Amino acid sequence: MTLSPIARLMAAASEIILGKEHELRLALSCLLARGHLLIEDVPGTGKTTLAHTLARLLGLQFQRIQFTSDLLPADILGVSVFERDSATFRFRPGPVFAQLILADEVNRATPKAQSALLEAMEERQVTADGQTMPLPEPFFVIATQNPSSQIGVFPLPESQLDRFLLRIRLGYPDHAAERRLLQGEDRRKLIGHAEPVIGVPDLLELQEAARALIVADRLVDYVQALIAATRQNAEFLAGLSPRAGMGLLAAARAWALLEGRDHVLPEDVQRIFPHVAGHRLHRAGDGRTPAPDELARLLESVEIP
Repeated sequence: MTLSPIARLMAAASEIILGKEHELRLALSCLLARGHLLIEDVPGTGKTTLAHTLARLLGLQFQRIQFTSDLLPADILGVSVFERDSATFRFRPGPVFAQLILADEVNRATPKAQSALLEAMEERQVTADGQTMPLPEPFFVIATQNPSSQIGVFPLPESQLDRFLLRIRLGYPDHAAERRLLQGEDRRKLIGHAEPVIGVPDLLELQEAARALIVADRLVDYVQALIAATRQNAEFLAGLSPRAGMGLLAAARAWALLEGRDHVLPEDVQRIFPHVAGHRLHRAGDGRTPAPDELARLLESVEIP
């Protein structure tokens, strides 16, 4: 039996990222929904490996930007250089001009450097020296973030957080997966030997297929009810924005496509909802993001159509 492109991609990725099929599906849902992914976890859990793996298996042009406290916007976007021969300035594109960007430890950079990604992530373009330049297609940002309790981090502002469609945590591997990691080949070598499973044209086709999935009116009613519940809940400082609602539907469509369906179910919305809402909501008491059990209670409070 011939496997579908999605099944081949999942199988190849699962050989490198062990024991994290659910997180891999979330990352692929984010990519198929044309969103950006935020991974928050302690160092050493495979955040960078996940980004490298997706870039390799999808055949995407890859750039890694290491965010540090002295990083400048020009280090991300590029800089104009004066050429003596022509007596003109020529723009040299920065690392953001790639199809998959790994913004590593994004919250170790200052807010000024973080803001350099805002236009790129939202508009998929960069404006410099009065010129607007489109970014490659597809364009996907995977940002890793250290826990706020660690030293030397700058919290991401709400405007930056809202640019990320999904936030996930990889967590520690289970016992069996960790044993395979300890006894197996180095993950970086496996990535180096891996071949692209699907190409850019196939990826763009899958993104269009996800966008075309059927969403019934009653499901839209359900999404609106969830959004309204976040706005009416006194536990939160503010509810979800319309952009978050559109992102929730887009990610649910992508999840349904990964499940092999041509329509979206309420269960798809429920699977995606905590990862769309978790980093956008803040508790009224201490400003922290809600815990998983709080988001679960919110889901339970809204009736499924």
